[in-house]
Amino acid sequence: MTSNVTWTRSSVEIAGTQLHLARAGAGRPVLVLHHDIGTPDRLDFYDALAGRFDVLVPHLPGWGNSERPGWMRHVRDVAAMQQWLLAALGVNDAALVGLGFGGWIAAEMASLAPRDFRKLVLVGAMGIKPPEGEIMDQAIVSYLAYPQAGFHDPAAFARVFGEVSTDQLEAWDVAREMCFRIAWKPYMYSQTLPHLLGGVRAPALVVWGAHDRIVPISAGAAYARALPGAQFKTIPASGHFVDMEQPAALAALVTDFLAG
Repeated sequence: MTSNVTWTRSSVEIAGTQLHLARAGAGRPVLVLHHDIGTPDRLDFYDALAGRFDVLVPHLPGWGNSERPGWMRHVRDVAAMQQWLLAALGVNDAALVGLGFGGWIAAEMASLAPRDFRKLVLVGAMGIKPPEGEIMDQAIVSYLAYPQAGFHDPAAFARVFGEVSTDQLEAWDVAREMCFRIAWKPYMYSQTLPHLLGGVRAPALVVWGAHDRIVPISAGAAYARALPGAQFKTIPASGHFVDMEQPAALAALVTDFLAG
C-alpha cells in the first residue's frame, strides 16, 4: 500500500522519561498504542487512520526509541504516562485504539477516566484472563517464534518483517523484558480490570483475529461483556497482529466506528 501521509517524529518528556512520538493526519485525535513486541516505524494501518484522523503513535516507555523508566512496575504506570502525554500535548476528547498489549493499556486508561475518551477500540487485547484457554507465554518460545505465532499466514510475517535482523531480535528481547517487568504476575492480565470496565462511558469496539493464537478469542468475548454496549467483531484470515496482517480490513472497521 502506498500513501502520501507525512509523519513527524518528536520526543516528549513524561515523568522524567523521553517518549518517542510519531504523528500524522488531521481531524479528531486518535491515540494508537502498540503491541508487546513494539511497532515498526510505519504501518499501512497507521497510514489509513491518518487519512481521516490526527493519529498519535507513541513508543511505549521502555520500547523502541523511548527511554526506559527504571521505576515503572505496572501496566497502570504506562496508562498514567499516556494520560500525561495527552495532557502535555493539549489533546482532548481523543479516541483510543489499543493493539494487543496496547489494548490492555487503553482499557486501563478508559477505566481510570471513564468519561475522558470519545471512543475505545481494543484489538486482540491482553488484560483480561481468558475464560477459555491461556495467553501464550512468550518466556517458553524464542524471540522469533513469538512474533511469528501472531500471524495466521507466514507470508504476512515475511511481508512485514522480511529477513529478521539482529537488531530486530534485540528489540524483541528488550520488549520481552519490559513485559516481564510490568506484567509478569499474573502474566498479561489484571485481576481487577474486569471489575472496573463497567464504568467506561466511551462507546467500545472489540476486534479479534479469527485465528489468534496468542490471546484466546474468549478474552475478546469477556471484554465485550464487561464494556457497556460494546460491539464485538472478528476479522477472518488473521492472527493476533491484525493491524499488520489485515490492515485494510481493520482500518475500514475502525475508521467507520471512529467516524460514526
